[in-house]
Amino acid sequence: MTEAIRLWIRAKDSLQAAIDAVRGHPNSSASRSYYAAFEAVRALLTLDGKTFSKHTAVKAAIRRDLVHPGLWPMQLGQEYRRLMRLRNRGDYGGPDVSAQEAEEAVALATSIPDAVRKLRPDVFA
Repeated sequence: MTEAIRLWIRAKDSLQAAIDAVRGHPNSSASRSYYAAFEAVRALLTLDGKTFSKHTAVKAAIRRDLVHPGLWPMQLGQEYRRLMRLRNRGDYGGPDVSAQEAEEAVALATSIPDAVRKLRPDVFA
């Protein structure tokens, strides 16, 4: 199994966990939503030989390698940043993530793997 596929499977697993946790555990749902997006983007970038483990490096790579060249609309970069903020609240404190925000996070987290899949349908199913 390639690293890209391993990361893609992690992204799908995280998204399912986010969906399962929306109502009962919105903080966890927001965190898993973010990780679904994080792993999906890492999977895509790995195909170009770019590997990242730091969250800020992935955020910068989205802007540099996906948004600026026009592969992704600016809105997707903004959605990723929104997921980062929700994850930080859910994991590290601040106001708890509401069920409504958790649902929003799941929707955002779904859009990012969808965008990854559209760029590389030959790899990501």
